[in-house]
Amino acid sequence: MATKPETANPIKTNPVTTSRLIGRQLAYLAPVVIFGVIVAYFLWGLDPNRDPRLVPSVMINEPVREFALPTIDGMDLPGLSAADLRTGEVTIVNFFASWCVPCRAEHRFLLELARKDKARIFGINYKNKAEEARAWLEELGNPYGRIGADTEGRVGIDWGVYGLPETFIVDGTGRIRYRRVGQIDQQTLDQTIRPLIRELSQ
Repeated sequence: MATKPETANPIKTNPVTTSRLIGRQLAYLAPVVIFGVIVAYFLWGLDPNRDPRLVPSVMINEPVREFALPTIDGMDLPGLSAADLRTGEVTIVNFFASWCVPCRAEHRFLLELARKDKARIFGINYKNKAEEARAWLEELGNPYGRIGADTEGRVGIDWGVYGLPETFIVDGTGRIRYRRVGQIDQQTLDQTIRPLIRELSQ
């Protein structure tokens, strides 16, 4: 009489041992991954064509997020909202504050754009006391047609702002087309900002 063949018993694995092995493998891989990230960042930083003050932004070519800010208390200027950036005109949006030293250094270039180029410049006063912002603009002059007071910094977060000054160029449909981190200088004004404004205005 034929006998029923014996079936092999499946190999039982210890889940604790398996998790330990996986943990060890991940521990070995972690330094390799970290090293790769560091090398990639280093090579990116060495790119001779990269402006270190021009930071990539997920907002580039994206529409401005909805916001509505009142003006600085005590100023006879309108506030600023996202709707004001969708009027068909190219707009420079500049985040500034009286406590920002580089903002003072770049201010004369904003005045030049406003007076000489008749550029449309709107300001967002970032985490600044109203009286200090008013005194600062009275001292240096006001290049802004509108100013929004972002006293809590929430709009700045939506725009990805992390250090002042920051300047954006928004096209007539309300899409961000350019971002500058750090102060504007004459070279940036002549070689980047003015040509881009002309291009977007066509």
